Amino acid sequence: MAAPATKMIENRREQILPVLSQSERERLKRFGDIAHFAKGQYLATTGENVPGMYVILSGHVVVRERHGVADSDLTRLDPGMFLADMAQLAGQPSLVDAIAEEAVEAILVPSHRLRALVVTDAALGETIMRALILRRALLLDLGAGGLVLVGRRSLGRIVRLQNFLLRNAFPHQLLDPEEHGEADDMLHRFNITPDKLPVVICPSGEVLIDPDEAAVARCIGLLHDIDPAQIYDLAIVGAGPSGLAAALYASSEGLRVLLLESSVFGGQAGASARIENYLGFPTGISGRALAGRAYAQAQKFGAEMLLAARAAGLEGYDAARLRLTVADNQPATARAIAIATGARYRRPAIPGIERFEGSCLHYWATPVEARLCHGEEIVLVGGGNSAGQAAVYLSGQVRCVRMLVRGKSLAESMSRYLIDRIEAIPNIDLRLQATVTGLKGSAGQLREVTWHEEATGRDLRRPIRHLFVFIGADPGTEWLQGSGVRLDNRGFIMTGDQLAEGRRQFETSLDGVFAIGDVRSGSTKRVAAAVGEGAQLVQIIHGYLEEGAARDREESVSRRAIGPPAPAEAGRGPRLSPSRRK
Repeated sequence: MAAPATKMIENRREQILPVLSQSERERLKRFGDIAHFAKGQYLATTGENVPGMYVILSGHVVVRERHGVADSDLTRLDPGMFLADMAQLAGQPSLVDAIAEEAVEAILVPSHRLRALVVTDAALGETIMRALILRRALLLDLGAGGLVLVGRRSLGRIVRLQNFLLRNAFPHQLLDPEEHGEADDMLHRFNITPDKLPVVICPSGEVLIDPDEAAVARCIGLLHDIDPAQIYDLAIVGAGPSGLAAALYASSEGLRVLLLESSVFGGQAGASARIENYLGFPTGISGRALAGRAYAQAQKFGAEMLLAARAAGLEGYDAARLRLTVADNQPATARAIAIATGARYRRPAIPGIERFEGSCLHYWATPVEARLCHGEEIVLVGGGNSAGQAAVYLSGQVRCVRMLVRGKSLAESMSRYLIDRIEAIPNIDLRLQATVTGLKGSAGQLREVTWHEEATGRDLRRPIRHLFVFIGADPGTEWLQGSGVRLDNRGFIMTGDQLAEGRRQFETSLDGVFAIGDVRSGSTKRVAAAVGEGAQLVQIIHGYLEEGAARDREESVSRRAIGPPAPAEAGRGPRLSPSRRK
């Protein structure tokens, strides 16, 4: 067992495996039904959906993890304990096997009632939520969950998939044929030849050859088909801080919410090694941890969230409903839409740079990248807060960070606390007025970086295998082309008074379509500001939906009084509702 996992179990065993009292078990019966299992029967199977949480009343259950080619017992559940992790809260497949050691009686609390339970029973809900979150963290440390990646650790496509899984808090195991003998056993077991790598083996046993993120997301339950008959109160595109906040507060107030994210939750903030200027965290918190907590909160209140679901278009359905098109041509219909697609990291204009993306060129600094360049000298480009946070984090993992900043001073673009920290770390070599001018390497592997220093006029060349880039970002608005959403001259979405006096705050040029967070023109590019916009939007959405409901009632009364519309009016096609406040 991995050392972090062992330490977590030792320190927090009572929170990971709480034993519910008799009175708590009785309260739980209101939310579920009694289920019985014979000796040897499975309560849960890795990769298969589980109807909800099982609370053991009698008998014992062995919980077993699938770890590569071998299985091992993880724990044993006694009466009063419960079987579930975050997957059951969201209605996703199980990450473990659970087998009755003898005849077992249990309470089955279905996923939708489990969400109701953790909201309505505060004390019991806190105990259960803490356990669900800690169990997911434990499975991440163990690399359990039944998902196996097979391929070279440094391969760009493996790095990409590892990042997708890690940042979406999904446990997995990597088998590198150069490091793990089990890799050959796994390939032989599934009759896969080495030329097929990289390979993903799903918890269900399905084998995916060089899949994209969407295919992996489907195999682990993070992505599923959207119900075409469902009309959501609010559909949110983008699960960065603003999108997650909107999903959390909207679902907690009873709105039916769909959240679509094209890659990983947390956005750029989720890739921050440590955020130290966010209210309430004086010692700082990683972007991944902050986003993970928000994601869990939104799940708790019933928001439906799909990952690797890329919005591809926006169109009208009728005057009161809007339709999003997801990349695989699935429609999602909602009464209101919030665009929170943030911004994507900008690629520097260096000839041939695209050859090294994924394997040696990185736009974020997570444990995946830190392991790849452990003990090496690296180059990091950028002078903003994201660059500073990455430099500080990586300085503890690598031999030397060559930090190249185009400006004359860090004070132009970075918070003072980060500047002080960078100046105090001996293995961060800060170079001002420096620009990367060349990259050398072959077969997708970087070998050398050259940069020019304006102050001295020198060109310096270093043997570097990993380059980190944090030079700003461009808005994620290309999918809105032809939708009628107005953009400013930099491609950010215009809203509110930027369009017309008295227009709703955050509302775009299309009624019922709102923009929040970094993608909005004029927004403050801070995590706290993005969260605030997401929270503030919910009250505005309530007002918009109430106006729409009142308008529908008035039109219904008018139609009954006047009679059916003329044929030409009745035949009018779907359209986006134009602004009523121009």
